[in-house]
Amino acid sequence: MPTEAFEAIAAAAEREGVRLEFVGGRLGVRAAPDGDHSEAVRWLTRYCVRHRPDLWLYAQRGLRVGTCRTGRARPAGALAASGTFAGQGEWADPGQVLMVVEVTSYDGDTDRRLREEKPSAYAQAGIPVYLLIDRCAREALVYSAPESGGYTRLLRRRLGKPVELPAPVGFSLDTGALKGWVR
Repeated sequence: MPTEAFEAIAAAAEREGVRLEFVGGRLGVRAAPDGDHSEAVRWLTRYCVRHRPDLWLYAQRGLRVGTCRTGRARPAGALAASGTFAGQGEWADPGQVLMVVEVTSYDGDTDRRLREEKPSAYAQAGIPVYLLIDRCAREALVYSAPESGGYTRLLRRRLGKPVELPAPVGFSLDTGALKGWVR
């Protein structure tokens, strides 16, 4: 499907309250977040700002991702300098994004996209760090060092253990609070 066709379909769907993504050549529906998902993203936003006050974790920001940036994704959060997206449309260039954050839902299709398709798309877009909060496995996964269409490093930590977010993010994430928003 051409990107322009997807954008037209996504705009029409959004008017009906449905958020679509186009990752890895596949159309996907962005699941509505449950309350625990929203609380995890809220907490992560506050944590990031406390450790890097020059940045903001933009929730559900539309990004052009993948090969030649033909994909369209809405990560749970996109960490970038405050003001980065001013003047950009619905689907922004991810060139200034330091990290994307995803929080799993309990929907099998969404989880597959977060674990398989999105790491590749985010790496292809050159996003330095991808943080996946896997509520099913109770883990934080940190993908980093994008190269040749994939991330070359993966760090896994059980929720409750600190995890280092590498440069350019550059701080340790205490994942203990996130345990409160998993089943």
